Amino acid sequence: MDPDQPAHETARGRWLLIAAAVLWSTSGLFVKSPPLQALAESDRGLIIACYRALFAALSMAPFVNWKNVRWRRGMLPMTVSFAVMNFLFIAAMTQTTAAAAIFLQYTGTGWAFLFGALFLGERILRSNLVALVFGLAGIVCIVGGQWHGERFAGTLLALGSGLAYGAVIVSLRGLHREDSAWLVVLNHVASAVVLIPWIASRGLVPVGQQWAVIAALGAIQMGLPYVLFAKGLAHVPAQEAGLITLLEAVLNPFWVWLFWGERVDVSTWIGGSLILGGLLLRYVVFRPK
Repeated sequence: MDPDQPAHETARGRWLLIAAAVLWSTSGLFVKSPPLQALAESDRGLIIACYRALFAALSMAPFVNWKNVRWRRGMLPMTVSFAVMNFLFIAAMTQTTAAAAIFLQYTGTGWAFLFGALFLGERILRSNLVALVFGLAGIVCIVGGQWHGERFAGTLLALGSGLAYGAVIVSLRGLHREDSAWLVVLNHVASAVVLIPWIASRGLVPVGQQWAVIAALGAIQMGLPYVLFAKGLAHVPAQEAGLITLLEAVLNPFWVWLFWGERVDVSTWIGGSLILGGLLLRYVVFRPK
């Protein structure tokens, strides 16, 4: 970001990031909607993850600078991690609360600190360790609160999605010189391709309103926010952007409660607060001056 840029451009960048976070936060609203809840639970995760990825890729394709598209070896672990994250997050959302799924997804930030040190040689800062400790405490609260409940399997899936998300973050850091829209499209296409054999073998196809909901989930909840996020980053520092997008974790369970009345365990709220608290300390208290 240019320190001499006009104040209105900085404000515009912040509003773009807020819009991206709000749109990202609607994942639970779509997944928990009646048309998608009508899908068989055993098939729901596969159907949503596959078709959402396809619609997200289609919505992002016009923003790719196809002249600069290329393949690098580092894109393979990125696409594998993204495909795993995509499926596990949707599967978790279908088997546990939206709050548990999104809070545990944000543990990916902590995993990214460790993976960055291991694979990219990044220095582990005290601020990152503080966020990681808070994140681990939050995980213990959420997992412990659902240890014997019917949602425990979904909680483990969400924890796995956070681990995969951390690998995605580190992969994207290593590929920061590549066209961002191309990476997004590549990730979503790979996610869909991995799942298509299972979808085809079981004849899993959305029907009626399910097509519209999944299309909106892919284009509005996944595709458009990435465009807004990229444009916002042109005017706002990355650390401030990370802080703003924490709105996603706060709003996601709120929309599901407001529209579909989903109740959240106290242990999930406590654990989620610890995870978000650690990230707030990382980005506000310990951020570089």
